[in-house]
Amino acid sequence: MAAVHQEALITLRGVRKRFDRDWALRDVSLDVPAGRFTGVIGPGASGKTVMVKVVAGLVRPDAGEVAVEGVDTVRAREIELQKVRSRIGMLFQNNALFDYLSVGENVAFPLRRLFRLEEEEIAARVAERLERVGLGGMEERAPVSLSGGQKKRVGIARSTVARQPIIVYDDPTAGLDPVTASKIFLMLREEQQRSGSTAIAISSDVDSLLKYIDNLVIMHEGEVRYAGDPRGAWEARDPFARAFVAGEWRAV
Repeated sequence: MAAVHQEALITLRGVRKRFDRDWALRDVSLDVPAGRFTGVIGPGASGKTVMVKVVAGLVRPDAGEVAVEGVDTVRAREIELQKVRSRIGMLFQNNALFDYLSVGENVAFPLRRLFRLEEEEIAARVAERLERVGLGGMEERAPVSLSGGQKKRVGIARSTVARQPIIVYDDPTAGLDPVTASKIFLMLREEQQRSGSTAIAISSDVDSLLKYIDNLVIMHEGEVRYAGDPRGAWEARDPFARAFVAGEWRAV
């Protein structure tokens, strides 16, 4: 069992993952604090999504240790991994809405998969979530009829409806304008504070994200280049981390 930091709900130690000849993660070590909102930033293909998929038990690392709520997910059996996954809500980058289901049925999907609930309770939870994200009364709408921002909100409602203690958002504002993106991050922050969950958000919208998070992780080339207080990133020892958070880094 991997040792867990006293305040960390999730820990990674020396995690490596390679696809074909390319390393996605190189010796990643990280503590994700419990009950906080952690933002993960970095250039494209820096390992951000692979890292959170490792945390969620969707990708097995080639080496290293991962612990989620004290469970060693690298060595866990599949039945133990399923229990870990059931405690993690995920918003995928493309929203992953089912076009053949209504908005309400999309939001209800995790409840039907994870629990045995009466239809009245499912309907009540779905209505509450949609109201919370500003889409009250839209249960019967088809996903195809929604705008990009509305689809993001449906995805957020679905990822939080089961009230899981860990929520992962993969680029929740991708493709949205700055005003809408800021509203989405404010919504995620309010949800995290209201529920006391441990939230992780990957984002390419650095300016909007930094306003709402407690903890910042900067990745590059499969490595964690900075982890800690967002306000300290501008004075990080790593020159890449300083340049990236300041908007001064450019890909060659």
